[in-house]
Amino acid sequence: MHKRARLTLVGAGPGDLELITLKAIKALKDADVVLYDALVDRELLDYADKAEHIFVGKRKGCCAYQQHQINELIVQRALSRGHVVRLKGGDPFVFGRGAEEMAYATENGLEVAVVPGISSCIAVPAAQHIPVTKRGSAESFWVITGTTKEHKLSGDIHLAAKSNATVVILMGMSKLSAIVELFSKENKSHTPVAIIQNGTKEEEQVGIGTIDTIESVVEKQKLKNPAIIIIGEVVNHRREIEQIGRQYEFQITA
Repeated sequence: MHKRARLTLVGAGPGDLELITLKAIKALKDADVVLYDALVDRELLDYADKAEHIFVGKRKGCCAYQQHQINELIVQRALSRGHVVRLKGGDPFVFGRGAEEMAYATENGLEVAVVPGISSCIAVPAAQHIPVTKRGSAESFWVITGTTKEHKLSGDIHLAAKSNATVVILMGMSKLSAIVELFSKENKSHTPVAIIQNGTKEEEQVGIGTIDTIESVVEKQKLKNPAIIIIGEVVNHRREIEQIGRQYEFQITA
């Protein structure tokens, strides 16, 4: 019997293997083909032990496939094999181009479904005891891509810098100097900043500073992508918890 041609967009979570959802695991077990990205831990592919595994991610600016090729590969494999799972880091609808892939699949006659993932924009700060909102510190938060498709700094960061909201910037390390300059112009040189590299994973590194010190922190700790930038008073919550912990002789753990 010919299998139904269908696509399931699946969020793999922020990095920690245990932060994938039960629904995502169920989809992987049912997959005939899995197309996965660079930030996805390959151990997750063990759940799809009967499926074909195809790497379609980007690493250090190199692409295994261009986006239009990924779109076509989804359709081709679905028509020939059946159930394609598109496995993406974090959540497939948060800067993951999942919406584009879903639209292309639908236009080509595929059934589509989405399994939301735990997004790194919230989970990575949370794992380091940094809330994106906190009463008295931040009433809202922005999640912004650091670099647009034109490789420029997102215009939304200019708006966010004028607010009192927490600002979470993904894929922004290459634009850190411009981000620092922008916030400095808004008289926010002393605003706390956290940069978390490889969030929720064993090799996680954390740099804490302020707008006027964070670049030296990055240089000293040699922080680089993949990393998330968190700007706002909520960053201080981590230090407050650490200080309380020292009083009771326990340590902060992720």
